[in-house]
Amino acid sequence: MRHTTINGRTVSALCLGAMQFGSTTDAATSAAILDRFVEAGGTFVDTADCYQFWIEGGQGHESETFLGRWRRERGVTDEVVIATKIGAQPTVPGAGLEAAEGLSAEAVATAAERSRERLGVDTLDLLYAHREDPDTPVEETMEAFARLVAEGTVGELGLSNHRTWRLERARSAAQAHGWPRPRVLQYRYSYLQPRGDVPLESAGHMHATPELFDFVRAEAAQGREHVLVAYTSLLNGAYTRPDRPLEYAYDHPGAAARLAVLDDVAKETGATRNQVVLSWLAGHDPGVIPLVGVSSVAQLDEALEAMDLTLTSDQHSRLAAAR
Repeated sequence: MRHTTINGRTVSALCLGAMQFGSTTDAATSAAILDRFVEAGGTFVDTADCYQFWIEGGQGHESETFLGRWRRERGVTDEVVIATKIGAQPTVPGAGLEAAEGLSAEAVATAAERSRERLGVDTLDLLYAHREDPDTPVEETMEAFARLVAEGTVGELGLSNHRTWRLERARSAAQAHGWPRPRVLQYRYSYLQPRGDVPLESAGHMHATPELFDFVRAEAAQGREHVLVAYTSLLNGAYTRPDRPLEYAYDHPGAAARLAVLDDVAKETGATRNQVVLSWLAGHDPGVIPLVGVSSVAQLDEALEAMDLTLTSDQHSRLAAAR
């Protein structure tokens, strides 16, 4: 297992997505996946307080509740970093994101406390703002987050699915007031790139753009490092499963060209498409931590093996240059 750091804290270079644990993926399978991940050196797990409100019978706390129970049963403490996200839980049962709690000071404080209770922790390792809240000033959200860090109930801050100008506004507010800044950024990103003129099918998803990467590089040049976490890194199985076609946004000539090079590199390395994609992401510039969601131990093992795959500089260049 490769490893990286978040503000000096070592985490695995592969993040395990727990969105379906305890709901779509049954408890026994979910526990087996987590146990295997930890056994293999995995130490970074991702969830949210709204997973999975959209499924039949879903309440939006199933994943956090399951992870809290797994922690207690396995005696897991701070050796596993669990990141969670707040702001997207509907306030009305059965409603969608149009009724999301948002990121007001009150909503942040309440949601963070609920997450701590479900996960069974005194301090949330990493807390993200899940998605933009256009009705709440970024400054209000950042002040609420800073208060949680000052109280010791949150360790590290992150932003997910925020436009780059909002990232800059958050950074400016933090600098002006001496608040801790969000160091971890979570966006949808994979080897294939979607068309910019076609929206992604998944509501609320925001793709990492060249502008975002430029922001991260510019920040690094000023000594302000960020960690990028890429979700939907394997496009919901579309690289390898005929029953999982690519979303329409990825259906363009550039995708076909990149898939052709991906197949060439997979043949050269003896790896699967998925493994080449994960290795390419792990070697990305700026650095990216791929986040994978799996529903079986076999799928996890494929992802774990990708962390042992090192692509040559030529392979990296060919993959990146394909258009």
